[in-house]
Amino acid sequence: MSIFEQMAKYGHEQVHFFQHRNTKLKAIVAIHDTTMGPALGGCRMRPYESEEEALFDVLRLSRGMTYKCGVADVDNGGGKSVLIGDPNTDKSVEMFRVFGRFVQGLGGRFYTGTDMGTTPQDFVNSQRESNCFVGLPLEYGGSGNTAIPTALGVYQGIRATANVLWGHEDLTGKRFAVQGVGKVGALLIEHLVQAGAQVYITDIYQPFIDAVVSSTPAVNMLGVVAPDEIYGLDVDMFVPCALGAIVNDDTIPKFKCKAIVGSANNQLLDMDRHGKMLHERGILYAPDYLVNAGGLIQVADELKGYVPERVLAKTNSIYEMLLQVYKLSSEQNIPTWLAADRLVEERIARVADLKSVRI
Repeated sequence: MSIFEQMAKYGHEQVHFFQHRNTKLKAIVAIHDTTMGPALGGCRMRPYESEEEALFDVLRLSRGMTYKCGVADVDNGGGKSVLIGDPNTDKSVEMFRVFGRFVQGLGGRFYTGTDMGTTPQDFVNSQRESNCFVGLPLEYGGSGNTAIPTALGVYQGIRATANVLWGHEDLTGKRFAVQGVGKVGALLIEHLVQAGAQVYITDIYQPFIDAVVSSTPAVNMLGVVAPDEIYGLDVDMFVPCALGAIVNDDTIPKFKCKAIVGSANNQLLDMDRHGKMLHERGILYAPDYLVNAGGLIQVADELKGYVPERVLAKTNSIYEMLLQVYKLSSEQNIPTWLAADRLVEERIARVADLKSVRI
């Protein structure tokens, strides 16, 4: 498909391409929908194998942000940015300052901050050129580490899922397969361990694995497995906290879990088809854009004037929101992703209607 055909497929308003020769910056910003307000979404840096892969990623991620903003009931629409490059070798102060200037040129239609492959410190440099960056360190006027509320929201999603599966939230002795133990995955494991759960872990980055193994009591650590082995483990819940599109034709037949709850974005490669396959297999799927909304809730709160207690309360409410999704899914016998989408689309339609009143 052409770029315009892809934009039409996902419902995008704008896609921007930026490059800067001296810093080797190559960036794409996708603005999906601004009905609820200015677009908001993180900036991811990866060594994409092709420009087409980067475009595919940013389009799917930005659409997901619209639904995440909608389900979290913040006054923002969805957007996302990706930088093409290796985050371990290709970064520079100047690159992020240049990126800041490009974002500033969008005139306040897009706000961004840290995501996979980027850090709050990266955007301290961007902030020197723009006021459209969020999730900065506390000492720079931001709200701090967004991985903390993200992990908390996923944990609340796990508790809600446990309630539906077993009629209680006790995770003692329950088995989890955690894919990705970086910023969010490692914090989530701390919640699970404190709740008495047991974990298998995997990651492609050995230092992340070493850090989690050294900090996790032996009674809670079931083992470290190879990346391809994580899908077929006999566990209660599969917890994807790395890349998206990992629920697909190849992995679904391998799953032996009762539920999938994790922080990774766009976990279903094909929402309709793969969501239906999980539904037919009786695997409870927690829509990712709902359970991983904690970080978004925090950075959106910065735009109003950061209040930690407000962020905590809204992040904890992910528990109740997910129960609503599961209830609608059960009542209408539809996949959980579709139930969540319907709730969000109803909310966006109500906001569009009230905004027809001009002020």
